[in-house]
Amino acid sequence: MAGKCWFQRTAFREFMARTIGSYGPKTMEAIRKAGLRLIFEHGYSAMSLRQLAAAVGIQAGSLYNHISTKQELLFDLVQDHINELLRQLDLALEGKQRPAEKLSAFVAFHVTYHMTKKREVFIANSELRSLEPKNYDAIVKLRGAYERRLADILAEGVSEGVFEVVDIQVATFAILALLTGICSWYRPGGRLTREAIVAAHEKLVLSSVTPGANPVRTSPARASPVRKRNRSPRNVAPVQPRD
Repeated sequence: MAGKCWFQRTAFREFMARTIGSYGPKTMEAIRKAGLRLIFEHGYSAMSLRQLAAAVGIQAGSLYNHISTKQELLFDLVQDHINELLRQLDLALEGKQRPAEKLSAFVAFHVTYHMTKKREVFIANSELRSLEPKNYDAIVKLRGAYERRLADILAEGVSEGVFEVVDIQVATFAILALLTGICSWYRPGGRLTREAIVAAHEKLVLSSVTPGANPVRTSPARASPVRKRNRSPRNVAPVQPRD
């Protein structure tokens, strides 16, 4: 009887593995979600395909029906993340005419997206070094396309006289660093709402490029009578006379 029960349990597990594996798109989505979580938690190098298969609930060999290598999975995750970033950014910029409107929309989108996609953003940045040269070049090209969206907005504002930027490339990298930094400190349910955080970043960025928004003000110091003192300044030992 015990042997029969063991056989039934084994057959059931094999049936379930075949059932899960038979739905290609569903299994691939499960692999991507598990891969995203495992790479985020353990790092790309530490994650094994056996570990990934166990997380999905399929045999390790069945993974090769969906991905050829671990490198392929990482590349697909990062590539899809940046493509989605570009797609949603273009939607956010639709209908915006003036440079200030475009910059405000860019900031709002970037901050909101990065508050909700922390795993994807972390992997796309921290695991860039784990990509093979060909894949690395492809991702850097996609990142460049996203950076150019912001650089073009800044350049347009400068040409129209509504932005004051010393160097477009430096400003682009500085703004992106500021906005992406939210991934390192934002926690839901904190003191500020998402809307308040977005508004604060919009003000920071727009004020940094608006001519005359942050003038350097110097107020003349009040003249005070100079008093001659013969005593030594504090914390300085007096000079001792020589014998």
